[in-house]
Amino acid sequence: MKKSLKALGLGMLFGVMTTAALAAEFDLKMGMVAGTSSNEYKAAEFFANKVKEKSNGRIEIALFPNGQLGDDRSMIEQIAGGALDFTFTEIGRFSIFYPEAEVYVLPYMIKDFAHVQRATFDTEFGKNLMTKVHDDLGITILSQAYNGTRQTTSNKAINTLADMKGLKLRVPNAPSNLNYAKYTGAAPTPMAFSEVYLALQTNSVDGQENPLSAVRAQKFYEVQPYLAMTNHILNDQLYVVGNMTMEELPEDLQNVVKEAAEEAAKYHTQLFVEEEASLKDFFKQNGVTITEPALGDFEKAMQPVYDEYIKKNGKVGEDAINQIKAVK
Repeated sequence: MKKSLKALGLGMLFGVMTTAALAAEFDLKMGMVAGTSSNEYKAAEFFANKVKEKSNGRIEIALFPNGQLGDDRSMIEQIAGGALDFTFTEIGRFSIFYPEAEVYVLPYMIKDFAHVQRATFDTEFGKNLMTKVHDDLGITILSQAYNGTRQTTSNKAINTLADMKGLKLRVPNAPSNLNYAKYTGAAPTPMAFSEVYLALQTNSVDGQENPLSAVRAQKFYEVQPYLAMTNHILNDQLYVVGNMTMEELPEDLQNVVKEAAEEAAKYHTQLFVEEEASLKDFFKQNGVTITEPALGDFEKAMQPVYDEYIKKNGKVGEDAINQIKAVK
């Protein structure tokens, strides 16, 4: 964090009252991987504007989209080290530091956004994880937003679990996505996101899985005639701030940041909920057939994933699953 020199009144030493002399006391930075056309960026703009408004211009937040400051892991580390003030991350992403946090992204572990909120803030497991993130990493979780639910597109209809068998499914190179493909009977095929459209177009792969917003943004609907509402992994988005940043702010401005983050998370969630509702109609209008497979069999197929998670994390992992299921 940098305190503006003008806030120290240096401009007045020159006997000149300029507009610059009225600049913010606190010039802060927020980095994100998402680009400027994304819902995340719109919500970040909302957050920055709210902070400026509520602080009467005492805080200015500059936004750095498109991964300008690095990937999400790098930005988390920058926040922990005091080099960055704010960023977005998922609760499950803290599994980089605490393996037990992976529970939040295990396929079919989370039912909906209300469930992930309860699992994060109302369970003993979630509270303990947030304490570790705060005390050990030096990061404060300000609020949580909904960031879409992952669905499956393909070149054949998926009506039942059996229809997944042998499907060459592009997934990111992440354990939960790989496991979703593997245990539904598909053939997991990791590849870079930038390569997916061409791979689908040339039938190098048969399908892919992503939130609906990504399906539209990347125009996968042009080369995938079927969309199955598999709802296998819910993406949340946390608004996080460095403890060092918060400690440098006076208490009234700390409250401004917290309140603005809560309001921004609600707006963020609204953007995704409304977009997902409209996108199903958009895809239908573009010739995509949407199926709603019964998901009970999909969830049962993930039992080996849960067993492996418990094996890796012991009683902590077992407690995590039991507590999260209890608040479903």
